[in-house]
Amino acid sequence: MKQNLPSYGGQAVIEGVLMRGKSSVAMANRTPDEQIVVHKEKLGGIYTSKLAKIPFLRGLIVLWDSLGLGMRYLTMSANVQTGEDEKLEGPMLYLTLALSLAIGIGFFFLLPALISGLVANYTTVSPWVINLLEGVIRLVLLIAYIWGIGKMPDIARVFMYHGAEHKTINAFEDGAELTPENVKPYSVEHSRCGTSFILTLVLLSILIFSLMGPMPLHWRLLSRLLMIPVLAGISYEYIRLLSKFMESPFVKAIIKPNLALQQLTTREPTLEMLEVSIRAFNEMKAMEDEDITA
Repeated sequence: MKQNLPSYGGQAVIEGVLMRGKSSVAMANRTPDEQIVVHKEKLGGIYTSKLAKIPFLRGLIVLWDSLGLGMRYLTMSANVQTGEDEKLEGPMLYLTLALSLAIGIGFFFLLPALISGLVANYTTVSPWVINLLEGVIRLVLLIAYIWGIGKMPDIARVFMYHGAEHKTINAFEDGAELTPENVKPYSVEHSRCGTSFILTLVLLSILIFSLMGPMPLHWRLLSRLLMIPVLAGISYEYIRLLSKFMESPFVKAIIKPNLALQQLTTREPTLEMLEVSIRAFNEMKAMEDEDITA
């Protein structure tokens, strides 16, 4: 892998890929009539503010804004397929985002805490074992959820585009010419994937919560809520730090669980999907290059 390259990223959307740079974002989608359409824009606001440079705090700020951006483009990608022209923005966008986060937090954080807390109330098992049980439940729920939705045909196609996104970025970072045939041999795994962030957050929660000791059920639930921003901030900095030392054998060893989980969130894409991903990347990269030469 070539060094000192920009850390580009992205996400899969419905029949397409969103690519994000430092100051620009572009999405390419395959339409029902097999054409490729592109939506792109310059990034501003929080992405270029001083807050986005403060360690630990920047992870929370950028993550929240990235979730909003990702959801907006996910809606746009759905509209490409249906021909509708509905927009999810402003208060409605953030209300939808907040609701989605609330459901996710309730399922992956509060439910395991509730189950383990009830076990603690009705058994004499060690509090440390109870906390470890909570972490195991959380991890199992995460893996089962990803595995389950991956069985849905529509989600499986999104996972194929996810693989196309990773292959494209891997090829770029290796200095390869971006054609579908050249990109195809590259891995569907990538160290900066959002899947890695989620798994890191869950594994870190197992460690931190296991050290917190026994507590009443209401405090257990409240502590899990209050610790989520802390865990997210630490996880972001951890992933960011590791990305700087990807050639280290030690780093390659400790990120293997993250890469393994990506086997559930990625699939091998077709050449047509790679064409879409490359188009999104090239459109984003062109805007990034304009900023450099301006």
